[in-house]
Amino acid sequence: MGNELTWQEAKAQAQAMELEIAKLIPEDKVVKIDQGKTGTLFSCSETQHNWNGATTVTLSKGTEPEPLVKAIEAQYQDSRFTIETDLSITGNYRVQLRSPDTAASYIIVRDDPNAIRIASGSACFTLPEGEYPRGDF
Repeated sequence: MGNELTWQEAKAQAQAMELEIAKLIPEDKVVKIDQGKTGTLFSCSETQHNWNGATTVTLSKGTEPEPLVKAIEAQYQDSRFTIETDLSITGNYRVQLRSPDTAASYIIVRDDPNAIRIASGSACFTLPEGEYPRGDF
């Protein structure tokens, strides 16, 4: 279940999905899309890790993020993802897309008054022998 992936492949898949989600936001509402170049690894199990990173979409002034987050949620209804929604600690509507096949997940939420953050967690993979899981990946 994903353990044949390298960390580079898992990262590339997660980043590609972050951009797929970001591109669902209408272009006329987007000022810029900033994808983090690096991320961190978290443990999935004793032997596996996943890559975690994020993309921030800065919205044009006056654009309300919540309807856009809900529109993204609607795009993934009946898709390869299960969808969970809740409110973030700051009270913003949050959508989590989870892959039942790989455990990859994507969290879409208002980041500040004019931004949407798309945080990702890749499918799990096994690091090569001797590779230290701390630092930037």
